[in-house]
Amino acid sequence: MERVYLETSLISYLVARPSRDLLVAAHQQVTQEWWTNRRSQFECSVSQVVIDEASLGDPAEVQKRLAIVSVLPALEITAAAAGALTEAIMLAGMLPAHAVGDAAHVAVAAVHATDYLLTWNCKHLANAQIARRIALV
Repeated sequence: MERVYLETSLISYLVARPSRDLLVAAHQQVTQEWWTNRRSQFECSVSQVVIDEASLGDPAEVQKRLAIVSVLPALEITAAAAGALTEAIMLAGMLPAHAVGDAAHVAVAAVHATDYLLTWNCKHLANAQIARRIALV
């Protein structure tokens, strides 16, 4: 079974109140359809980074996000592996300083050899130019 690392944006779109923004609403619908119809075909996991990010914001929304991540295995973040790769990605200068969490998502998924990192974060994670440069690190 292929392994998928679920990044926080996917969890957020899954449980958020329906958006009036058409693009966001489309992302929410696609996410809910994937969760219902395709999730069982993959071994899904998160990390402490996802748990930490899902814990921020409106308490009612936090509760919904944490209900999802609580049933998923959390991949370990070790300083020797994921921590070092996160630092290397940040030192390479591909991501702005405030995007260390995004670097950590990539590092955890890479260190644990997941097949896919599933995200709606197109600014830093699902960005072909950045992904290509990160792959070199």
